Amino acid sequence: MTEASTKEIAKRALGLIDLTNLNDDCTAEDVAALIERSTTPYGHTAAICIWPRFVKQAAELLKNSPVRIATVVNFPAGGEDTAAVIEETKKAVADGADEVDLVMPYRAFAEGRRGFAEDQIKQVRGAIPAPAQLKVILETGELKDPRLIHLASEIAIAQGADFIKTSTGKVEVNATLEAAEIMLNVLRETSKEDHRVVGFKPAGGVRTLEEAAEYLKLADDLMGSNWVSSATFRFGASGLLDAVLAGIEGRDNDTKETY
Repeated sequence: MTEASTKEIAKRALGLIDLTNLNDDCTAEDVAALIERSTTPYGHTAAICIWPRFVKQAAELLKNSPVRIATVVNFPAGGEDTAAVIEETKKAVADGADEVDLVMPYRAFAEGRRGFAEDQIKQVRGAIPAPAQLKVILETGELKDPRLIHLASEIAIAQGADFIKTSTGKVEVNATLEAAEIMLNVLRETSKEDHRVVGFKPAGGVRTLEEAAEYLKLADDLMGSNWVSSATFRFGASGLLDAVLAGIEGRDNDTKETY
């Protein structure tokens, strides 16, 4: 990319980042540092994404801030204890979460238990009052089969997802352009049918501006050049912010993503 295009992509990507720390050893101090990083001299990230136990702390620190608070439930295993996931969801929203990223029970779904997956997503959706939003993590790298990714996308949307998200960032294969294309095509198809806006979030492994540019181009090509905004598109990442800031400032970036 040219210096001008690098800076343009960097400026565009900044407001689309869910700045993430889902490390197992994350501390309250780490969350405070993440929140501080989320607002830069060039603008702010769309959200931070943190463990549920830190939501209340984040809500206090981000009071009156435009940065949204995202958290995760049923994470990362995508388990089958729906009652526990609902309680986890209710507490997260009560503590101040604006967005809940649910790992769908993808193993059950891949085994053919479609109804179970549908029911869990539906029940979690019912536990999230507006204006809080639901993102459904499909764990596409584990589903593997394009047909399963397509069907999982359709199910998540039908059960009320506000976003569909590729991955937890905790498995061997996370976000890929191949999975992104399938998911975006489903979004394009369903938007024509019910006119409901549902967003897309690639997560895990998007570290560089070159990678970010590929996802943005794919979204532009499939959804139209005016579709991408923080209301419809997010990057789930930690190290991408360093690449974005380096791109805006015209310097090299040598940091590595931790999620």
